Amino acid sequence: MLWAAFCAFWLSAASTNSAGAQQGGSEKLKIDIGYIATAKPPLPLYDLDAIPPDQGVKGAELAISENNTTGAFTGQAFAIEAASVAPGESPVAAARALADKGVRLFIADLPAAELVQLADALRPTGALVFNVSATDDKLRGADCRANLFHVAPSRAMLTDALAQLLLARRWPRVLLVTGPGEADGAYTAAFRASAKKFGLKIVTDKAWTFGPLARARGDSITEAEALTFARGGDYDVIVVADEAGDFGDYILYRTSDPKLLFGTQGLVSTSWSPVHTAWGAEQLQSRFLRLANRTMRPVDYQAWMAVRAIGDAAQNTKSADPAAIRAFLDGPDFNLANYKGAPGSFRPWDQQLRQVLLLAQPRSIVGVAPQPGFLHQRTVLDTLGADLPETTCHFN
Repeated sequence: MLWAAFCAFWLSAASTNSAGAQQGGSEKLKIDIGYIATAKPPLPLYDLDAIPPDQGVKGAELAISENNTTGAFTGQAFAIEAASVAPGESPVAAARALADKGVRLFIADLPAAELVQLADALRPTGALVFNVSATDDKLRGADCRANLFHVAPSRAMLTDALAQLLLARRWPRVLLVTGPGEADGAYTAAFRASAKKFGLKIVTDKAWTFGPLARARGDSITEAEALTFARGGDYDVIVVADEAGDFGDYILYRTSDPKLLFGTQGLVSTSWSPVHTAWGAEQLQSRFLRLANRTMRPVDYQAWMAVRAIGDAAQNTKSADPAAIRAFLDGPDFNLANYKGAPGSFRPWDQQLRQVLLLAQPRSIVGVAPQPGFLHQRTVLDTLGADLPETTCHFN
C-alpha cells in the first residue's frame, strides 16, 4: 500500500512537471541568430591545413546547444540560421533576408570591407554584428561601428602578445620578413607598432621575393638563395608576416644561422589552439570534436564565444532586444568564461573582446599573454591591442 501510494504521488508529480515544462516551453523567449560567412573553397585533394567548409559555424552550433541547455531553465530558446556569400560579393542581401524574418543578432565571418558593409546596412534595423574572423586594426579604429563587436583578436593584440614574449625571454633583436600580400604589410605594420611599444629592435627588415615555396611541389627545398637570404645582421629571432601561409613554414630550419621563428608561422599568438588543454579547455575541445569530427580552430572558437556572449547577455537581461544586449555587453557586469584562465569582456571604446592569447607551436603551448610583469591600471588584458588613450575609434 505504501509503495503504491508513493508511485501514484511520483506519477502525479511527473505529470505536473511535464505540463509545466510544456507550458514554459510555449512561453520561452526565442533568440534567433544569423550566421553570415564567405563561402569556403572546395577542399583540395590534399592540403594539410585546408579550411573546413564548416569552419566557424560548427563553433556557433556548439554554443547554441550550450545556450539551450541553460535556456531550458531560464526560459530562452536559441536558434541559428546560416547563409553564405561568394568571395567578393556583398553580404547585404543575405543579411536583409534574415532581418526580414526578424533576426537582429548576426555572427559574421567576413573580410573587413564586407563586414563594414554589413554593419552599415543593418544599422537602421538596430541589429548587432559580431566579427569572428577579421583581425584588421582599422575595424577597431577609423572604421569602427557602434553596432559591431569584435570577438576575433586584432592584429595589434596578436603582435603585442608576441612582443611581450620576446621581451620576457630577452630576445629583443628581430629580423622581420614580410610577404608580398596586403595582409602581410598590415601584419608588419602592427608588429612595428608592437616593437616600439615594448622596446624591441628591428635590426633587419627583408621582403620575401622567392615566391610561395611552402606550397610548391618538388624542388622548393633546393632554392639556395632562400636558404641564405637571412644571413647577416645581429638578431635574436625571426618574425615572419605571411598571413596566406605561402612561405613562412619554409623558413624554419632553412636559414644560414639557427634562429627561432615567430609571427604568422613558427610560434604564433592565437585565440585558440587544438593543443590547449589548461583551465578546463580539454572539455570544450572534446565537446567540439564530438560535434564536428575535427579539432577546433580559432574561428570556430571565436564563433563559439560570440554566441555564448549573446546567450549570457540574453539570460542576464531576460531580453532579445539588441539595445539591451549591447548595453549589457558594454557594461561592467559582463564576464565571459572562455577556458583561458581569465574571463573576457568588451572594451567600451571599440567593442573589442579582451582575452588571454595563447602562444603556441604546433604541438604545445609555450605561454600565454599578457606575460607576467606587464601591468595596467584597469586590467592586464588591456596591455594587448589599442588602449583607450590610443584608440582612433569614435562612434557616431
